[in-house]
Amino acid sequence: MSELTSMMNIGREMAAKLKTVGIDSSEKLIEAGAMQAFFKLKKAYPQVCLVHLYALEGAICNTGFHCLSEERKKELKEFSDFLKR
Repeated sequence: MSELTSMMNIGREMAAKLKTVGIDSSEKLIEAGAMQAFFKLKKAYPQVCLVHLYALEGAICNTGFHCLSEERKKELKEFSDFLKR
């Protein structure tokens, strides 16, 4: 299994948080997907924000979070906004 910190956008702090919610490898993050991983993080760490969701998506896509398409960012923002309700 590959280390989370080997993925783009995933630093030690994010990797530690992911591990506490049961995502302890890059394979598990890819399997869960950005939205499910963010949902788990949001339950455990209410302070995580949209940028964290973008970072997770970027890590899965192996791209910088700032390089995500505007359409994908819109979808992710809608999901994040839904979780705030």
